Amino acid sequence: MGALASSLNHAITVLFWLSVAGLSAGLARRAALWRAGRDASVSWLGLLAIPKRYFVDLHHVVARDPYIARTHVAAAGGAIAAMALVAVNYGLMLYASALDKAIGLFALVMLAGVLFVWHRRRTPPARLSRGAWMRLPWMLAAFALGLLALGLLPLQLMSGLSALVTVLLLGLGAWTLTVGAARGGPMKHALAGLLHLAFHPRQERFKQDFTHDGKRTPVTALKPLKLEQGELGVGKPVEFRWNQLLGFDACVQCGKCEAACPAFAAGQPLNPKKLIQDMVTGMAGGSDADFAGSPYPGIPLGKHQGRPLDAIVPGLVSPETLWSCTTCRACVQECPMLIEHVDAIVDMRRHQALQFGEVPGKGPEVLANLRETGSAGGFDLGVRYNWAIDLGVRQIVPGQAVDVLLMVGEGGFDMRYQRSLRALVKVLQAADVDFAVLGSLETDTGDVARRLGDEATFQGMAQHMIAQLSAFTFKRIVTADPHVMHCLRNEYPAFGGRYEVFHHTTFMAALVSSGKIKPRVEPAAGSDQRFTYHDPCYLGRYNGEIEAPRELLKMLGLPLHEMERNGMRGRCCGGGGGAPLTDIPGKQRIPDIRIHDARAVRADTVVVACPNCTAMLEGVVGPRPEVRDIAELLAAALEN
Repeated sequence: MGALASSLNHAITVLFWLSVAGLSAGLARRAALWRAGRDASVSWLGLLAIPKRYFVDLHHVVARDPYIARTHVAAAGGAIAAMALVAVNYGLMLYASALDKAIGLFALVMLAGVLFVWHRRRTPPARLSRGAWMRLPWMLAAFALGLLALGLLPLQLMSGLSALVTVLLLGLGAWTLTVGAARGGPMKHALAGLLHLAFHPRQERFKQDFTHDGKRTPVTALKPLKLEQGELGVGKPVEFRWNQLLGFDACVQCGKCEAACPAFAAGQPLNPKKLIQDMVTGMAGGSDADFAGSPYPGIPLGKHQGRPLDAIVPGLVSPETLWSCTTCRACVQECPMLIEHVDAIVDMRRHQALQFGEVPGKGPEVLANLRETGSAGGFDLGVRYNWAIDLGVRQIVPGQAVDVLLMVGEGGFDMRYQRSLRALVKVLQAADVDFAVLGSLETDTGDVARRLGDEATFQGMAQHMIAQLSAFTFKRIVTADPHVMHCLRNEYPAFGGRYEVFHHTTFMAALVSSGKIKPRVEPAAGSDQRFTYHDPCYLGRYNGEIEAPRELLKMLGLPLHEMERNGMRGRCCGGGGGAPLTDIPGKQRIPDIRIHDARAVRADTVVVACPNCTAMLEGVVGPRPEVRDIAELLAAALEN
């Protein structure tokens, strides 16, 4: 019996160190693929931050699905603890029976988690990848059973056969977790994921000091291209920064991004999960034929292939896939591995726009208008505020300070949205707000140019706008356009423009709560009208403001009937990222899906807070709820 125990102990020690060697070699091979990317400014101190980022930042996202959160805690937590004890007991050749028992207990926890994974995989949601992922529970279960036998099965009951089976089970699990992972197997995410947290392309996501008006604001600004140094976006896999390539390898193929993507739901040729896996394929070289998840709608698997130095478009990704994205960041919001899908898409768009001038649909016309006239529609800037002539709105002048600078964006040229802007002006006047407008000096902020990848046009417009604003004295900017707000608040600081910017919902809610205006409040019983609120992506996910509009509606006595997708998880209207300009066809339109969400809660009125949302939702054909900007509701309550 002593000889068997000794042989088993030494066999596991050898297996452990072989696993360490295999992991090291495989990880070095994988790291070589990552390091083929461009340099990125990161700190090795990020390794020290992994525990906090893993147990707080990452699990804050995972916890949105309690079933998966508990499963992950049991399976991953049990495995990590058991493997740590194996490293101590067998790696250091202590062979302590007490440590064996602890290994067995943690293996039991791991096995419980794996059973939940297996149960989930019996009838997997459509968003989950199949293939090797379907075999993963069995591989992990084998490893857990090996650890369990090692820790809890008395050596007296061990025979030569049972000892051999234990070693084989452990070896199968060890291969899955080490060599298999390093070669690109499902457990690859466990290795890449931890390093991704350490060297994340957006280190700001983990900081707590990004606040606006006392609230945490998501870090969503794009990184500027150094155009003077010849940076023109990403045309080949190796042109991504190395930590972006690392982030692609962290994907667990859960498909939560796929389920949240408005373009995928509309049947357009985009699936964020497959896009990330295509980047992995290009990084390592190969074809998408073996992808085990949902393909891009309308594009069969096996059509695309790529290598690190090959052009991404059209070999690895079709142009239509890039231009289907609305940049709504729903994929980023849902991703449990904190991958930045939208940044990658915009990087690839930049290359298409700057290197080749390849922007589909009306994109080239709009970009030309922005460069030549300062307006996306090519309008005369002098007529942007014609709708306000009878309202006595004054234009700001140098040397005369104002409290609020009102900027309306491209919505000022739209006849429908002019009604919303008139309502906003009436609210500001009723509250005696000291405000002025730029008038004919207001040009486009360049948001749509940046989303379409034309970084050169965006940077030129940003620098022009910053120069214009520097000539005037104001305390803060208010706008009804979340895209304008986002550009001024988040994108412009990289170019020296730093302003205190408020969305009109936030500003109006503050006016009401402070008593500066006293709108008529609907009685508690209310009318028989049913209201729902549509969260603009660039107000919610891009800037974290989901409370103020709801607070304002509550102060107006209008109870909300929330759509299933709301708040930070709200569904896009389809109007962002230049999508209405590129106009990639699908099986249905994204705004039609959103109006269906409103119908599902029997809403009579959809309350909006963005000119793009207004245009997209009002463009739905057929019977639909009324679409009204929140400023219109407040102005009406002041008149009664």
